[in-house]
Amino acid sequence: MIKNFKWLLLVSLTFAACNSDDNTTTEVIDSSDGLPLTSGSADFANYVALGDSFAAGFSDNALFIKGQQGAYTNIIAQQFSLITNATFKTPLTNDNIGGLLLGGNVISGPRLYFNGKAPVPVEGVPTTEVTAHLTGNFNNLGVPGARSYHLVAAGYGNVMGVATGKANPYFARFASSPNTTVLADAIAQSPTFFSLWIGGNDVLGYATSGGSGKDQTGNMDPSTYSGSDITDPTVFKTVYTNIINGLTAKGAKGVIANLPNITSLPYFTTVPYNPVALPADKAAQLNAGYATYNGGLQQMKALGLLTADEVAKRTVNFVAGNNAVVVEDSYLTNLSAYGLPSYRQATKDDLVVLTAMNFIGTLVNEDPTKVNGVSVPLADKWVLTKDEVGEVAKATKSYNETIKEVATAKNLAILDTEILMTQIAGAGISANGFTMKSTFVTGGTFSLDGVHPSPRGYALIANKFIEAINAKYGSNLNGVNIGNYPIMFPKVLQ
Repeated sequence: MIKNFKWLLLVSLTFAACNSDDNTTTEVIDSSDGLPLTSGSADFANYVALGDSFAAGFSDNALFIKGQQGAYTNIIAQQFSLITNATFKTPLTNDNIGGLLLGGNVISGPRLYFNGKAPVPVEGVPTTEVTAHLTGNFNNLGVPGARSYHLVAAGYGNVMGVATGKANPYFARFASSPNTTVLADAIAQSPTFFSLWIGGNDVLGYATSGGSGKDQTGNMDPSTYSGSDITDPTVFKTVYTNIINGLTAKGAKGVIANLPNITSLPYFTTVPYNPVALPADKAAQLNAGYATYNGGLQQMKALGLLTADEVAKRTVNFVAGNNAVVVEDSYLTNLSAYGLPSYRQATKDDLVVLTAMNFIGTLVNEDPTKVNGVSVPLADKWVLTKDEVGEVAKATKSYNETIKEVATAKNLAILDTEILMTQIAGAGISANGFTMKSTFVTGGTFSLDGVHPSPRGYALIANKFIEAINAKYGSNLNGVNIGNYPIMFPKVLQ
């Protein structure tokens, strides 16, 4: 039994906010080639955007006015308007606090800001009431939390279904009718050009829940509170094909995007697998506590129920220095009938989710011998294991094959965000004198929730969409200067 002692816990994660470069501006040239603007073979007169939280401008764990105004879809529309003078209508929220009310009750909390040490919620109460329905047509049909099949689901915008999770609170605010679909509202506007980036949430909920099927992102994705399984690739293919067929039925052209490797997001790469720092004596005490478990593994091997390799994989052993957390792993041989749990220590191939940062090292019932992630293994929801990472990768690969197939068949522009994310997560992408990386807080690309882009990240994405549009249709739209967009929003927004 482990005796009481004070723990030497996690390796600290310290951040330095990078705001010194946020005021740089450069003269903007209207076209990419210096020639008069042209839309080429495309027609940008009536642009409609479909997608999920990225299309909506979700950032810092919330939807709020400034974030919506800086969505990649809105930036693209602003560049289109230099040719068409067309307006792009977005269902704006009521404030820059973020969050939602349903019948006066808060169902999604305020946005985050960086207080110099960590991301924390801004002060204030949300004022955006879901039941206060907006009227009229909206060009931006980005719906936070939407999966591929949600875009064709009747009733997804029915406010009466929000409380039970059968409808989406964001879409309920502006759906043209309770039983309409996102796709129907798009087609009804007879778009001449569209953008579609959908499918991230078809794997994201599973991943952020550590593969447990229970959403761990707080208010990030209200529409998936009831569970988060990976969407069947066959279902995705059918739904995605139908969406594109509907959008192109009257000759509209458009740009679509495939899906990045979401396990490269800061949400999965910030917390190390081995954050537990221990001196030799404390490591020895922990090993004594796991002696019975390790001995049980040897017994299972003697009975022929475990291989030597799995015994080695499951054996818990702490040493002086940094140590891996202990996790539950459902992919291990189930020996619960013998009273033996499925424990092992994490490896570099496992991804500890961002929310575990504030959980690892905490005590169970204030008992200093029961430390989460150390003497008490982390539940499945805190870690996306190697096998679960494989499940995400397998589904994403299939989705991207479908997207490429449809883009080719319909002769649409396509943005390869899989390559884009690989570059950002690697050496970074340089633009306008800045290097955009995926590092949490300081990398410049992602907001404080570790999943959604920062203002500058959205600007970079918009520019990449514009490049894809120019390449496909012969237009010469210019991208925006990403230096005119900050890497994070301040505490107070007017």
